[in-house]
Amino acid sequence: MVYVKWVFIIAFWLLIGGFLHYTLPQVDIARITDTYEKRVSPGANALFWSSGEAGSSSEAVERDVFFIQTRLASDRVMVYRNEDTGWIWPPYFKFDTSNLQAEAADLRSTSTDAKYVAIRHYGWRLEFLSIFPNAVSIWPVDGPEASKPFPWVNSVVLTLLAALFYGVWVRWRRFREARIDPALEDLQDSWEATEDAVAEKGNSLRRWFASRKGR
Repeated sequence: MVYVKWVFIIAFWLLIGGFLHYTLPQVDIARITDTYEKRVSPGANALFWSSGEAGSSSEAVERDVFFIQTRLASDRVMVYRNEDTGWIWPPYFKFDTSNLQAEAADLRSTSTDAKYVAIRHYGWRLEFLSIFPNAVSIWPVDGPEASKPFPWVNSVVLTLLAALFYGVWVRWRRFREARIDPALEDLQDSWEATEDAVAEKGNSLRRWFASRKGR
């Protein structure tokens, strides 16, 4: 049972960690190589796509999605989608997809005349599931070694979550010490008293049988 308990605990924290890593903003330093628009039909990976541009129908099976092709400062290729988040989750309230695509197109460059940008985004890039991170904002930087801004949003969110979990844990511990532990102790005492009573009853019966045999 101890192993099962730890499996559930580890799985729970991995789920929370994965959710936060996907949802919280991250910043990449990259060079934009191209921008394009492509028609997509979300299927099994629909959870990792937005519901469509704000103001458009969310019931369409197929829709056109903007993409931004880049080469990271590490020289690795990265492709971002560019979709509105609207009022739904995650709460980035992004409504400027077309404007962001225009900015990205204006910041394109080649390896011989490289211009680097910082791209704030959320999400993951998983090639085998055709999942792309969603670009939220773009701004030019000095070069591939440019420093990334301090993650204030991540720090605030993680601090608030840590405080929330700590508060819940403290209240749970107090509730357990005040209600559950005494109840378990009473149950254990009652069980031990029952065992003692049964044992005493058995001893009495054995003594009675022994006295009957001695007659």
